[in-house]
Amino acid sequence: MRKKKTEKGLLLYIMLTGVFTSCLITSNLIFLKFFTVKISLFNTTSITFTQSVGLIAYPITFLITDIVSEIYGQKKANYLVLSGVISSGIVMMLIFLADSLPAANFSNPENLKVDNDTFHLVFGQFGIAMAASLFTYLICQLIDIRIFHFWKKVTRGKHLWLRNNCSAIFSQLIDTFLILFLLMTLSPEKGLANWYDLKSLFINGFIFKILVALIDTIPLYVIVKYLRVVFKLKINEVLD
Repeated sequence: MRKKKTEKGLLLYIMLTGVFTSCLITSNLIFLKFFTVKISLFNTTSITFTQSVGLIAYPITFLITDIVSEIYGQKKANYLVLSGVISSGIVMMLIFLADSLPAANFSNPENLKVDNDTFHLVFGQFGIAMAASLFTYLICQLIDIRIFHFWKKVTRGKHLWLRNNCSAIFSQLIDTFLILFLLMTLSPEKGLANWYDLKSLFINGFIFKILVALIDTIPLYVIVKYLRVVFKLKINEVLD
């Protein structure tokens, strides 16, 4: 019975790692595109929200790390983050290699293919931007996990909502500031210093991440409760 429980737990961990890595890589691949949405309030006031499309997949990674932290413990959560960062680094190197190789004569828009200029336009800024993004992501995720387990210890495994949101607020504040600071500092020659308004990006990005952290408290509770029943885990107990 214990062996079957361990195998099922390992399978779930592998699946969560796959989803986590997919979302992390996707957010870094698409984040150079920005969107603007106007939200009307009471038909009198509107808020303009501007942010990178990379944020679409980004919050899912934090939900998964919280699930893994709660069910598998701090060590497995750290392994999860490191595996995602390493995978993203490999993708970055492969894209750099692909960008360096010359396109064939038939590889052009007329033949519904991608030429050198088009490929470089999309992925040319990817290297420095993704390196900065991965660095900040690694730092903020490790901080998030550490704070999560600090509050878990203080509350003796109770009040999941408290550690989920406290860790998210602090880590996302650092992440939002650090990524914008690094992009503005490292790549001003590629136009990163002119990416809309820094203050607006910071406020919008931070508010978005915190709102998502508050919203994902509900699915986090549902998933954690379900997994505790499936694996017959007590409060503060984790899978080996």
